[in-house]
Amino acid sequence: QVQLQESGPGLVKPSQTLSLTCTVSGGSITTNYYYWSWIRQPPGKGLEWLGYIAYSDSTYYSPSLKSRTSISRDTSKNQFTLQLSSVTPEDTAVYYCARWYFPYMDYWGKGTLVTVSS
Repeated sequence: QVQLQESGPGLVKPSQTLSLTCTVSGGSITTNYYYWSWIRQPPGKGLEWLGYIAYSDSTYYSPSLKSRTSISRDTSKNQFTLQLSSVTPEDTAVYYCARWYFPYMDYWGKGTLVTVSS
């Protein structure tokens, strides 16, 4: 059974960089054809996909956030990390990591709330 767990600070100050890590168990992030994604949901709003890092280590980001988003991985720890720079209160959201096996996101973490506030 694949499990994903988000971790990171729950409070980030404006203009700083938000950094979250997703730890994957029950499967390798380098296994062919899996794409490891970050998604968020601001309070009272819908889900927003941020980007992914592929089994091949390639990355792709949402065009609307591309300039501020970076996703990397540590294969030795079976983890992948989201960094979102220059955050504002509008980046306050529950952040999820998920496995994307096209066309489905079949495994999700429970999510972690990140609040951007001074």
